[in-house]
Amino acid sequence: MQTERCNNVVVSCLSLQHSLLARRVSFRTVYIVSYNLLQFCVHSWILTNIIIRILRFGRDALADMFYSIGFATSLCQLFSILELYHIADGIEKARLLPRFIQVVERSSVLVMVIVLEEFQIKPVVSLLFLLWNIVELLRYPHELLSVMGTPSMAMLWVRYTLRIPLYILSVIIEGVTVYQALPHARAVVSADVQLSSLLLLFLALFPFGASITVWQLLKERQQQLDKWNKKIKRK
Repeated sequence: MQTERCNNVVVSCLSLQHSLLARRVSFRTVYIVSYNLLQFCVHSWILTNIIIRILRFGRDALADMFYSIGFATSLCQLFSILELYHIADGIEKARLLPRFIQVVERSSVLVMVIVLEEFQIKPVVSLLFLLWNIVELLRYPHELLSVMGTPSMAMLWVRYTLRIPLYILSVIIEGVTVYQALPHARAVVSADVQLSSLLLLFLALFPFGASITVWQLLKERQQQLDKWNKKIKRK
């Protein structure tokens, strides 16, 4: 009798644990799907806004382009910090180091653009934001499909192959943006430190960080493609 009661207690505890685990997994799934969907929608809106404004107003669109998309871009970049937690916690299957470097690079450039108001109308800023959004829109569809358990080879190729050269191009434009901002930064002094000195330090470290990121992305690409090929062979 006592043994039967103990068994019932154990079964109840295991059932409760399974229920809590299922709820936790369900919550994590809903959260990551919502996050990726939100980022995809906002990046789509930004990209559409940029293209429409350029087609409609031409070069004149650059005058207030940042005022039109700056807040949404800043919001996306702020939320992208959460992706470091996603990777560390295992919610997203990706390498932490390249994502960390990318978040730091983009956040630094974005803060620079926000501080240098007179620099916001430069064509290179609009080009940079255009590339940032294209690069991210190549990533989120694959993430959504993977979370929902319906991965696509086409989206896998776009995410891990097509995205890499576009990322390299965006990194080059980031460097050009910082370099062109130097004359504007020399007039800005904050906390007794010239902004231009910080930008020069950024430019010095920039190639090193970008090289590590590309190297990690290539390794990640090979790993994902090998995993997909093994999955196809098992079928």
